[in-house]
Amino acid sequence: MDFATIIGMCTAALLMFFAIGPSNITAFIDLPSIYIVLGGSSAATLAAFPASKMINSLSVARNVFFVASKSPVEVIKQLVEFAEQARREGILALESRANEIKDEFLKKGIQLAVDGTEPDLIKDILETDISFTEDRHAEGAKLFDFMGFMAPAFGMMGTSVGLVLMLGNLSDVESIGPNMAVALITTFYGSVMANMFCIPIVEKLKNYSRKEILIRELMLEGIMSLQSGDNPRIVEQKLTSFLEPSLRLAAMKDGGKK
Repeated sequence: MDFATIIGMCTAALLMFFAIGPSNITAFIDLPSIYIVLGGSSAATLAAFPASKMINSLSVARNVFFVASKSPVEVIKQLVEFAEQARREGILALESRANEIKDEFLKKGIQLAVDGTEPDLIKDILETDISFTEDRHAEGAKLFDFMGFMAPAFGMMGTSVGLVLMLGNLSDVESIGPNMAVALITTFYGSVMANMFCIPIVEKLKNYSRKEILIRELMLEGIMSLQSGDNPRIVEQKLTSFLEPSLRLAAMKDGGKK
């Protein structure tokens, strides 16, 4: 579970609530405005994307809060261990270990290397996998990016509708203030939906995608090193170069204990 996302969104909502004031909260509740912003944004997104994408968006959003991210340090540790075993017993010794690997990408790469597949073909197969994974991630983020763009737009539409209705009833001076407030609520809803939910979800999905692609590229480099029979210390040096300095030191430290 990603507590940072949950804490961030809940904190933003609570700060907004206290800034408005509990006694004033009813002034910010308007069902027609909710229909316009939430319903309009959802309908526009449905028109722009296939229905299957809308259905899958629920599972995509779930990944923002409940994601099992791999540690690159642990991946490096595992690959260096494989390199040591392959150097001692030969790469065919990894065949039994491949069945224990839970990550399908790494498992496929190890099996290809064990089967004696040509290096260029292994690289081509795994790079294609990485490329399409990146495209799938981008599609998931694109839907929420679109909703984040449409929510303020429908907020402005709702404000326009409210202003038209208000201007059509200028004879009732006492209703101008309340009607103006209601007209502006849709803009508020659109901004909240975009900036408190949609945009943070997009950025979090992009961040997770970058991490997963980095780990897969790291796995690819490790698999190619295994296939070519590189020294385990060389494998470790190659793979730690993918990491930022703090993680690089941790990975090297773990490697040195073996």
